[in-house]
Parts: sequence; C-alpha cells; structure tokens
Amino acid sequence: MEIDALVFDILGTLVDEPSGIREAAPDADADELVRLWQGHVETEQRRILAGERPYVPSDVLEREAAQAATKTDVMPKLPPWPDSVEGLAKLAEHHTLIGLSNASRTSLLRINAHAGLRWHQALSAEDAQTYKPDPAVYDLAVDLAETKPERLLMVATHAWDLRGAQSVGLRTAYVARPVGDPPSETDRFDFHADGLADLAVQLAKLRM
Repeated sequence: MEIDALVFDILGTLVDEPSGIREAAPDADADELVRLWQGHVETEQRRILAGERPYVPSDVLEREAAQAATKTDVMPKLPPWPDSVEGLAKLAEHHTLIGLSNASRTSLLRINAHAGLRWHQALSAEDAQTYKPDPAVYDLAVDLAETKPERLLMVATHAWDLRGAQSVGLRTAYVARPVGDPPSETDRFDFHADGLADLAVQLAKLRM
C-alpha cells in the first residue's frame, strides 16, 4: 500500500467538539446543550444533502444552533484531543497532511487559531457547496493531491465519514475517540488505531 497523503476529518477526530460546546455556555445543562447543538447542525446538514434546504456554510448552522441552545451568538472554542498536536507533527514527518472538514472556511480558521493544528492544506466542504458524505467533498482532496484516490488515506473517528471516503476509492483509517461513530461489524477499514501515535506506528511499518 503506497500512500501519498493523509486526509483528516477535523470535528471529533482532531478536536473535542462536545467539550468546546459545553464550555461555551457553562451555566447550561451540558449534555442537553451538546444534544441540542449537534442535533441541529446534523439535522440541517442532512436536509441540505437531501435537497430540502439550499446550501449554507456550517458557521450559519452553528449560529442557528447557538441561538436555539443558548439564546446567544457565542461560538465554541474547540480544544484539540491530547494527542492531536504532537500526533500530527509526527505524521507530518513522513506524510502530506490534508484537513477535510464539513466546517466552513471561517470555522476552520477559528478552530485552528485555538487548537494549533498542523496540516499542509485544509479543505472545507464549503468549497463543494455540500457536506460529507457527499462524494464531491472527498473529490476536493483527490483533486488537490493530483493522485489516484487509493493513494489517499482518510482518517476519521466517524464510520459514516470513512464509508463516504470509500465510495470514491480512498483508503480508510478509523481512529477511536470518546465521541464519534464506531465501525459496525460489516465495516472493513484499512486501519484501526487507538490514537494518532498508534496510527503513526502502523504507517511506519509500511515503510519498512
């Protein structure tokens, strides 16, 4: 298996979205706040994918969620997982890193300013005017890398995201996080990792 670049999901995979949402409104019921916030964003993204709503970038959906959940316009600051910064730096020693997120361009700037993530290029689903798992979003990474899809490795903690990547021919790596969408018994991903350090070790074996 030859891999030209690693394509990373960001929300949930590299940053702890629920913790950031909880801290945005500390006086609220934390679990209920996360449920309302993420539920609104996910529902509206599905409506857009189904053609029931015109495309709007994720920061619009986030402001709607903030109003619905907290009655404010406060946007959460999403912290990186403990291994994200160091893990990305380690992986960048041998691989090109591409972020590929449903987050808008504006949201990606805010996320990186707070989390300090390292990548060589970050792509937003906004560039395709749709959301993952629409194949058009994964095609953004293929077009950027100018390589065959099977030479890209999609890294995510959401099995639905990896299935979407598989639909256009990308290799897949599931990284376990406390949040996310675990693989089902029928999923067949190329790598299963406990974290980014574990993923780096597995990828290093390909170079031996």
